[in-house]
Amino acid sequence: MNSSILNTEIQEFISTNLNTDITSILLKGTSFSSVKTNEIIEQIEAKKRSEKKLPSWFQTKNIYYPNKLNIEQTSSETTAIYKSSLIEGDSIIDVTGGFGVDCFYFSKVFKTVKHCEINETLSKIVTHNYKQLNIQNIETLPENGIEYLKKSTKTFDWIYVDPSRRHDTKGKVFFLKDCLPNIPEHLDLLFKTSNNILIKTSPLLDLSVGIGELKHVKTIHIIAVNNEVKELLWILENGFVDDIMIETVNIKKEIKEHFSFNLEDEKQSESKYSLPLTYLYEPNSAILKSGAFHSVSNQLNVFKLHKHSHLYTSKVVIDFPGRTFKIEKVVPYNKKELKKLTITKANITTRNFPETVQNIRKKLKIKEGGTAYLFFTTDLNNNKIVLVTSKIE
Repeated sequence: MNSSILNTEIQEFISTNLNTDITSILLKGTSFSSVKTNEIIEQIEAKKRSEKKLPSWFQTKNIYYPNKLNIEQTSSETTAIYKSSLIEGDSIIDVTGGFGVDCFYFSKVFKTVKHCEINETLSKIVTHNYKQLNIQNIETLPENGIEYLKKSTKTFDWIYVDPSRRHDTKGKVFFLKDCLPNIPEHLDLLFKTSNNILIKTSPLLDLSVGIGELKHVKTIHIIAVNNEVKELLWILENGFVDDIMIETVNIKKEIKEHFSFNLEDEKQSESKYSLPLTYLYEPNSAILKSGAFHSVSNQLNVFKLHKHSHLYTSKVVIDFPGRTFKIEKVVPYNKKELKKLTITKANITTRNFPETVQNIRKKLKIKEGGTAYLFFTTDLNNNKIVLVTSKIE
């Protein structure tokens, strides 16, 4: 951590060059003798990435930023706020502190917060930033959080862990045992220190894999922001053996779409099916990740089009956690019928359909955009169909 970066003239240079081409700064260089050009560029890139993701940091003076990878990997303020709404108490320890965004919001609902970060430089940066943010109830510890718990005799109301994947699995299934720290290996230690554990994982983790590796899972929260799944949150309670609840949320600018279900009920239930009716519903990404396909049908009293289509229909419009459309026309998927539509521009979605959107556009000469929404899917009689719809806001 180069404290010279915090000099007034350097901070002004960083702020005024947030939208400047980085290459031009590299070529010109800077006139600051106490700070290297690449250090300044690192601050510019990280601060720029924080503008929307971490507005509290971005809008605070004299914030010191780590490299942009740390900014990419940290929770956003949006998801950190949601986390802090789930738990509260006197004490919490974050054993994988990182840039400290989650602890910042935990400090608003806990009396004392401990932030453990194995990277000593990052820990110093976080300590400095908390002072700028006027946070006084977080203790920063530059050490391995698991090792701290091993030697500590303290207990906490909650433990928070955000394990990092050891290597890039390129989208393939990964296991918690492949992350650092290895949560399954240290679970007994964690439960000796607290009865309540909150674990954040990547949305790539399969729910059944996580449930198989952990124990005493009480609730799983699936968080999407603007229909993109960002995090999975696992709440573990010592001794809990009942059915697991799944809570999904899609956080949008104006509203939050919530849907919850009992995992065992989902396994035991069956959807209701129908041919397309008056309205069409597409679940948001958090629900699709959860696999709540039967629960959606039963709780919201809507019909599924096909076992594998994950689209729903009803005669009367309902408030649905996802996108809602009015079905204007249903046509069989064949060239002759599709030509009659004379649609040259549309938004296209495929669900349980053998062709890609790209191939469909090429074959039917349909450009992207417009007000028409076409769903290429399969109905309950296994017929390939096209639903011509208009979006209901």
